[in-house]
Amino acid sequence: MAVPELTAKERAAALEKAKAARATRAQVRQDLKSGKLSLKKVLDMRQDEVVGKMKVETLIETLPGIGKAKAQKIMQELDIAESRRLRGLGNRQLAALLDRLG
Repeated sequence: MAVPELTAKERAAALEKAKAARATRAQVRQDLKSGKLSLKKVLDMRQDEVVGKMKVETLIETLPGIGKAKAQKIMQELDIAESRRLRGLGNRQLAALLDRLG
């Protein structure tokens, strides 16, 4: 599949959209870390186009007291692939994640 040729305007629009998406995900992580949002609330937002594309591992690492190694261990225990995104979590995985961390 070839990469489509974009005009300068289309490219600029795509870059702005990506920048806005990164800023939104960063704000969600910041709100989770500060306690403004709960893990359950963030998981409920997973159908949102931007939040749903956040990696589960990144979300777990955001929680206070959990680093990269502990996040990987939790994901292995819960049988969640390291490439999994929030939108792709199944009901069993959601329940296990909330049980473990919620």
